[in-house]
Amino acid sequence: MRAALQRISLFSRNLRGIESRSETSALAISIRKFSVRCSAMSGSDQDSPFQRPRMVVKKVLAKQQRDGEGATVRRSIGRMELRNLDPFLMLDEFYVSPPAGFPDHPHRGFETVTYMLQGAFTHQDFAGHKGMIGPGDVQWMTAGRGIIHSEMPATEGINKGLQLWINLSSKDKMIEPRYQELLAEDIPMTEENGVTVRVIAGKSMGICSPVYTRTPTMYLDFTLKPMARTHQPIPEDWTAFVYVIDGEGAFGGSSSTPAGAHNVLVLDRGDGLSVWNNGTEPLRFVLIAGQPLNEPVVQYGPFVMNSQVQIEQAIEDYQYAKNGFEMAKQWRSQA
Repeated sequence: MRAALQRISLFSRNLRGIESRSETSALAISIRKFSVRCSAMSGSDQDSPFQRPRMVVKKVLAKQQRDGEGATVRRSIGRMELRNLDPFLMLDEFYVSPPAGFPDHPHRGFETVTYMLQGAFTHQDFAGHKGMIGPGDVQWMTAGRGIIHSEMPATEGINKGLQLWINLSSKDKMIEPRYQELLAEDIPMTEENGVTVRVIAGKSMGICSPVYTRTPTMYLDFTLKPMARTHQPIPEDWTAFVYVIDGEGAFGGSSSTPAGAHNVLVLDRGDGLSVWNNGTEPLRFVLIAGQPLNEPVVQYGPFVMNSQVQIEQAIEDYQYAKNGFEMAKQWRSQA
């Protein structure tokens, strides 16, 4: 038992994900050449005013820490200053060079979304799924009732990306694991008036993502040229935040104090966010929003459930290789 707990504690994180297998299969599917115009979204978000504009209510600088085996991450959501942000559990910007990485480790009860910004990562799980995601690729993994996998750098030098953990509702925590995978060229993208957006999940500027989000989620990657601005509608009752990747910008109001790289900006309630790049360099950020679950959250490293009893059951299932972890004893990832 002690060895199992040490193994779980060592990997209190994860690094990759995606969704869509059959209920009885763990075979990943790839979504290719799918882009659709969203009738529910204005074709010109740039000109959309908001009755209740969202403003920044909290700013947290992501600080570096060690994770996995020798890896470095900048964690924002998931630290004491921002323990979780329903339905979001964690956000890491990771920097990994071989031989560091995230060897075999388990998950239960939530989803992980891995978005590669630089380099590549290989992924293996105990159900036989193997794959690699490179720059601009996304993997959306639903861990559900249980998965054990590895996530390791595939190229020399720095392999960089974002990983987001999204909670699952109590009714979905014990579903079968599943994946969705998007190559960079298959992610819907559009550009208008100096603003480029890649629509990983949800919709923006008339473009819709094909990704199915079991916990309703918006995930948008914006780049604004100098002096550009954008106005993005967001469902009023959803939790929303921004993570700045490069540059700095004014969020919420044109005269707001600029926020720079590695800051997460928590937004208040409202019907949309306005952003201005008043600087001389490009601004890149992700805007992420999701429908709150409003359920108890009990977390022990890579297990996220609704009660302590369920956490203890997850540890037991992992230790004794049952209830979703049947292959835990015999499986090991291959180098």
